[in-house]
Amino acid sequence: MIIALIQQQASTDKSSNVKRGLEAAEAAARQGAQLICFAELAFEPFYPQEPASGNVADLAETVPGPTTEAFAALAQRYRAAIVLNLFERDGTRTYDTSPVIGSDGNLLGRTRMVHVTDYACFHEKGYYAPGDQGAPVFETEFGKVGVAICYDRHYPEYMRALALAGAQVVVIPQAGAVDEWPEGLYEAEMRVAAFQNGYFTALCNRVGKEPKLEFGGESFVCDPDGRVIARAGKAREETLFCDLDLSMIERSHAQKLFLRDRRPELYGKWLK
Repeated sequence: MIIALIQQQASTDKSSNVKRGLEAAEAAARQGAQLICFAELAFEPFYPQEPASGNVADLAETVPGPTTEAFAALAQRYRAAIVLNLFERDGTRTYDTSPVIGSDGNLLGRTRMVHVTDYACFHEKGYYAPGDQGAPVFETEFGKVGVAICYDRHYPEYMRALALAGAQVVVIPQAGAVDEWPEGLYEAEMRVAAFQNGYFTALCNRVGKEPKLEFGGESFVCDPDGRVIARAGKAREETLFCDLDLSMIERSHAQKLFLRDRRPELYGKWLK
């Protein structure tokens, strides 16, 4: 599977951001990308850097909606699967959502961020309801794809749930700021998740300066042995390509040993 992670800066002009995203996705598809992925809130400002005020639902859109429909047409045209991330409105609730579009242009489903945090510059509880879709895995033409939206990656039980559901690639749309955590910690976290669960992890980060945050980019991909096999640059727009050898999954320690030797009857109750 050839994957493309598009780390792109978002301005306050959503229509311009979507247009640039479509252009980047088309360029990636023309270069052979089969799974095209975007960062968290890729086509709009990172709203939670400011506390919520007014009717935040006015900032959100439905799924399906104009953004998903535009990318669905592109997916169908180039036979590529696409993982988006946007601010979704569903009735009176709003979510941090990743629609997953198949290579035939159909909406395969959506992942909604399950764990919602709140701290300085990440005032997410004012914007997002907790996700209610579980930890779905989507069967694309090229492989089985799960999504862990930003904060969800910190929860080993969520990452394990994706493995148990058969994920071969877990895409992580992220809004990670420069110097937000100790150097190398996010990378180590994704390397361990890939190793422990026997899948590829592909973290796609925002990039660029916004009013209260600067997003660092440096998107990367880890293989099931826990090695970083591709990395994008820091603080610059870039499309990162990586060819994933899915046959590595069945040979991984997780698939041969760790998942086989689990004993959830002894500790499962503590995961509730």
